Amino acid sequence: MQNADPRPSSSSPRGTSRRLWTWLLIVLLSLALLWFFLLRNTKPPTPAGPNPWSLPVAVRVAPVEQGAFTVQLQSIGTVTPFNAVTVRSRVAGTLLKVHVREGQTVQQGQLLAEIDPEPYRVALAQAQGQQQQNRAQLANARKELARYQRLFQQDSIARLELERQQAQVQQLEGTIQADQAQVDNARLQLSYTRITAPLAGRVGLRRVDAGNLIAANEADGLFSIVQTQPVSVLFTAPEPQVAAVRQAHAADAAAVVQVWDRDNRQLLAEGRLDTLDNQIDIATGTLRLKARFENQDDTLFPNQFVNARLALHTLGDALTIPADAVQFGSDGTYVYTIADDKAHKRVLTLGPSNNGRTVVIDGLGAGEQVVLEGIDRLREGRAVTIVGGNATPAPADAPTAANRQP
Repeated sequence: MQNADPRPSSSSPRGTSRRLWTWLLIVLLSLALLWFFLLRNTKPPTPAGPNPWSLPVAVRVAPVEQGAFTVQLQSIGTVTPFNAVTVRSRVAGTLLKVHVREGQTVQQGQLLAEIDPEPYRVALAQAQGQQQQNRAQLANARKELARYQRLFQQDSIARLELERQQAQVQQLEGTIQADQAQVDNARLQLSYTRITAPLAGRVGLRRVDAGNLIAANEADGLFSIVQTQPVSVLFTAPEPQVAAVRQAHAADAAAVVQVWDRDNRQLLAEGRLDTLDNQIDIATGTLRLKARFENQDDTLFPNQFVNARLALHTLGDALTIPADAVQFGSDGTYVYTIADDKAHKRVLTLGPSNNGRTVVIDGLGAGEQVVLEGIDRLREGRAVTIVGGNATPAPADAPTAANRQP
């Protein structure tokens, strides 16, 4: 009979449990050593200074100003010639000579071009010859009529012959009138061979050169002339402002109109409101306006794009602030004011704007200061530091990734 081995087998449950506890103890010791050498001696970074969110915000302010304020209508406009014509020949013929240069300024009645006049001189001579021939016949018929009247008084001829001679004289008189019309027409056609300027202005690019045979009243014409002294500017007014525009136009003093360049930075000229259209355009809901400018320095050029500003009326003692200071939120329009070196939100009721300034109807008083720059970092009661008029507010004071605590 064999004796049983009292030692437990390695495959028994007790041996497996012992190995598991051994490896678990090794892992715990390793983690303890890792914490001791790596994490225990690591100190948190010391903040570089006070909390950036509590620092005062650098801002630039502007005062609330009180004074006269001109309410203006601003619109996009186009410079148009005061008058414009296309120079056409009224007779056919060869273009002999052009007496003006392209782009030249001409005066009314100045000779522009000449058409070959010889065919029209011949036609005038023919009409005059026919007229002379009929005049001779009329003179002879009148002499015959005088003899017939003497013979009729002597009872030597019948009344019928006298009346027949009187009718012949009247017929020839009508022929003379027709001849005179032919002569006048031939002389008129001859005068059309000299093309003169119908108005003072600037000559455009020539479309026909000398030597070409041209027809009467061609659509393209020889060239165009535009009058730029004075010159007009066409612009529009929206329907809600038509009443104010009409009131300004009906005033004793002509309403002032300024035109600025495309970027709205440079004043080009100043003129007067000339006239209004007689109806509102239903497609755009606007009324067309025309302003007159003397344009003595030729600053305005036909078809030039401009920005027009029409002065409607003037407010006496209006409170105004820079338009850039106005903010928009759920409470409406507001600004930040400065009191005791702190920012305070102020809700406003605003009026019209013009030239970068806005009228304040309610919410501010004269002499108060509104924040112009640095607004995006403000909140109610935030401490502020006012910088000079030409200074720029400090950059955003939000903490960066480098100085955030882990």
